[in-house]
Amino acid sequence: MRNIILIAHDIRSTHNVGSLLRTAECFGVKHTYFTGYTPYPTVEHDERLPHISAKLTAQIHKTALGAESMTSWSHYESIADLLLSLRTEGYTLAALEQTTASTILPAYLPPQKLALMIGREVEGIDPDLLARCDIALEIPQFGQKESLNVIQATAIALYHIQTSEEI
Repeated sequence: MRNIILIAHDIRSTHNVGSLLRTAECFGVKHTYFTGYTPYPTVEHDERLPHISAKLTAQIHKTALGAESMTSWSHYESIADLLLSLRTEGYTLAALEQTTASTILPAYLPPQKLALMIGREVEGIDPDLLARCDIALEIPQFGQKESLNVIQATAIALYHIQTSEEI
């Protein structure tokens, strides 16, 4: 099984965060980082107001169904520092995003250490962050819609990454 890190940057929906934690647990993700304005469950020494933290935690739990305590995750303040740290640790940085230079997911043979970044539900990943990644991965689509829900897309990508032949 590959060593996969997931980076959820600027995900607005607490329900998507909960679903993401369940999905990460199901696909054996080593660690999930929540960056930007992505909500996250209560942490030790939480600096957020207690009622805000409690409300977000309850909303995340609705879809996480306990996965928030079964999988490794953390909030990371600086995404730039995080990306640099992961690169130093030997991770390939991949963005799940449609771009003119994207690699179609089925054609991608993932490395053993991969950090997969997902971004905003509507706008996607900011171009400045895309430029910091080694590759952009795109899920081929055959209908008239041009995008999937961020969690559906993440699940498809994680399935491909975990089931692709070993290098």
